[in-house]
Amino acid sequence: MAGSYRWVIVAAGGVLSCVAAGAVFSLPVFLLAMSRETGWSVTGISSAMTIGFLAMAFASMIWGSLSDRYGPRPVVLAGSVILAGSLALASRAPSLIAFQLLFGLLTGGAVAAIIVPMMAAVTGWFDTQRSLAVSLVSAGMGMAPMTMSPLAAWLITQYDWRTAMLVIAGVCTVVMIPTSLLARRPPRMEDEQTTNGESPQPLSGMTVAQAVRSPQFIVLLVANFFCCATHSGPIFHTVSYAVTCGIPIGIAVSIYSVEGFSGMFGRLAFGIMGDRFGARRVLVAGLLAQAFGVLAYAFAGQLGQFYGVAAVVGFIYAGVMPLYAVIVRENFPASMMGTIIGGTAMAGSLGMSTGPLLGGLIYDNLQNYAWLYVGSWGMGIAAFVIAMMFKPFPKPALAPAAA
Repeated sequence: MAGSYRWVIVAAGGVLSCVAAGAVFSLPVFLLAMSRETGWSVTGISSAMTIGFLAMAFASMIWGSLSDRYGPRPVVLAGSVILAGSLALASRAPSLIAFQLLFGLLTGGAVAAIIVPMMAAVTGWFDTQRSLAVSLVSAGMGMAPMTMSPLAAWLITQYDWRTAMLVIAGVCTVVMIPTSLLARRPPRMEDEQTTNGESPQPLSGMTVAQAVRSPQFIVLLVANFFCCATHSGPIFHTVSYAVTCGIPIGIAVSIYSVEGFSGMFGRLAFGIMGDRFGARRVLVAGLLAQAFGVLAYAFAGQLGQFYGVAAVVGFIYAGVMPLYAVIVRENFPASMMGTIIGGTAMAGSLGMSTGPLLGGLIYDNLQNYAWLYVGSWGMGIAAFVIAMMFKPFPKPALAPAAA
């Protein structure tokens, strides 16, 4: 699709995903201050994040379907309003359970209304450079640890957690609501006859019911679940693991920053490779590399080793994630992009919810994290094998040119 506005959509998606992800992941920054000021347990506060992932999972297909029907703008606008409102309400929560519901349930559901429709919209705006465009939107989430997280850290040193969270809600209001008005339905939502004038598009006669029952959708669903389960535990527990290796907590936190910074380059690199070599081929290779990348954490013990593994793992896992949306766009009708991408996002969020719990259980029972990384490697191999099973839909034959 020609036209410069498609890059406006990419920029809007990057800004929205950065602020939305940063708002949600401000919780770990506020965690200890919240516990000290309220007396709520760290476990109880942290569980709001698990609730958020579950809410994100179950809301993804709903918001995706609504964006298919009404377009991305009203859905993304609603998500932005709900996100800002839920953060403001959570900052005034009178009890732990109220905070868990307001921050976890509402905020998690609101983020799904932003990420999924924007990803779906971007896939429809691009015929060429599609992998790169989707990766750039996803890169917004990679910017969150370098923008929103430092802001949250500064706020918590200046104010109590309630005021700091209220300021974050204000940032969401000021930035996200106007930006969401830039979202626009792709100019051709009906299925085109060709992609780049050469390859036929997926059959337009496919219904949503047929799509969600197809082996292609199920394979993507399961592969994304195991893919996210692979890196979920390492992302959540690696700082704690580094502390058990004798690295001070203030320095250990920087491992997460290295992972996030490396992920910025991974998204760009995998986007370019996906356009050149094919999204499916690059995804499969990336999943295999991710499995052995997380396993390498089990052999790290010094800060330099943690930095090296974090750079590799961040580069890979951040790079593979946007490719699922590209594969969906290549195999399913444009009219159901929100629903199908929402389904894969649902599976990914469920996978992400497993890591914190399983890692905690492993450490509590074994007093070390080694088996967390071995288990993550096993889930990574499962993701690789399942992705290998994906077979694209047969392409319809091109109609013969008129004489």
